[in-house]
Amino acid sequence: MSQENRSNEEIKEEHKEALNNAEKQRRYRERQKQAGKKELRGYLTPEALRCYQDIQQKTDWNDSTLISNALRLMYAAHKCGQIGLLNRWLNEHDR
Repeated sequence: MSQENRSNEEIKEEHKEALNNAEKQRRYRERQKQAGKKELRGYLTPEALRCYQDIQQKTDWNDSTLISNALRLMYAAHKCGQIGLLNRWLNEHDR
């Protein structure tokens, strides 16, 4: 249906629905913040994307769990003095 043929009511209803979805997303993000969670965003290199896909398939973890566990494991390696070892392995291997 073209824009001219749509009634004002249809347009208002679509706009209202979009606002409702935006409000739901805002409330969800607010609940996550109140739970002490922080949203992280970033772009994966092709190598990291292959690793992500492999780990996701093997563990069935969602993005949040995968990122949280990856950071916790990296921190554990740091606390155990193994960051250098892990970094060398990453530099020596494609994955």
